This record gives sequence, structure tokens and C-alpha cells, in this order.
Amino acid sequence: MSEHLAAIMEEHGEYCLRVAYLYVKDWSIAEEIVQDVFFAYYRQQNRFEQRSSLKTYLVKITVHKSHDYLRSWKNKRHLLMEKIHMGASKRTPEKELVVKDERSTLKCALFELPITYREVAILYYYQELKIREMADILACTENTIKTRLHRARKMLQERLEKSGRC
Repeated sequence: MSEHLAAIMEEHGEYCLRVAYLYVKDWSIAEEIVQDVFFAYYRQQNRFEQRSSLKTYLVKITVHKSHDYLRSWKNKRHLLMEKIHMGASKRTPEKELVVKDERSTLKCALFELPITYREVAILYYYQELKIREMADILACTENTIKTRLHRARKMLQERLEKSGRC
């Protein structure tokens, strides 16, 4: 591995890991995605045209790889097995309360959003990206990003009001 790649991984690895996690909700899968991101960058680093920052470019790859994972059979199988396991284990009200308390209300509401709205909320609020950067990463217009962000806010507000936490 080149020193150049090691420096890039050191500088941007944790950030890409957090982005991947916010999509897939599993640290080990997020780590796999980030490994794939840096491997893809290493193989095709000459394709980076420097029209945006390297960080934006790597986040774009991370978002695409996260989307690929969410559409994959591996993810669907994982979710199915999780549902089967949860159905098999009898949940008591006490366990439900503990699980509910462990999660922050906002995080739960955010993860309930459809992916198109979740991703803009994550990129805007957690990653603090600008509308233009988000449009580059998600390959859509700035107006589309603004609309999705507006709808995401509205959905979050509705979910929080229903839970009585707003």
C-alpha cells in the first residue's frame, strides 16, 4: 500500500465510516463498505478529476457503495434473519422498554425515513454538507435536494410529534 493511500485513509477513513454507518446501521458492514471504498479509490485513483474535494469524492463513493449494499441480497437476507430471530425470541415489556431507552428518539425517527429522505438529512445535519455538495454526491439537482430536505424535516417532525417527544 502506498504512503499516499495510507495518508488518505488516515485523514478520511473515520468520516467515511460514519457516513456508511448512517446508511446501513451496522458498524461491521460499514467497515466493509469503507474498505471497498478505499480499494476502489486505489484501483481507479486516476479517475479522480479533482472537480471537487477528495473528501467529497470519497463520500460519493461511500454513498454509492452503501446504496449497493442496501439493494443487495446479502442485506435482504440479513434483515429476514433478524426478523425471524426477533419473532422467535419472546420480548417482554421490560426488554422493549430497555431497547427503547437505549435508542435516542431522533435517531429512531431518522432511521424510519425512506432512504432518499434519510440520506439528505444525514448529509445535511450530521455531515454538514452544503446543498451543492449533496447534489454532486447524490447526482441530482439542487432543487431536488431542497425538496427532499424539506420533506425529510416534515416527516421527522410528524414522527416526533406522534411519539410525544417534540
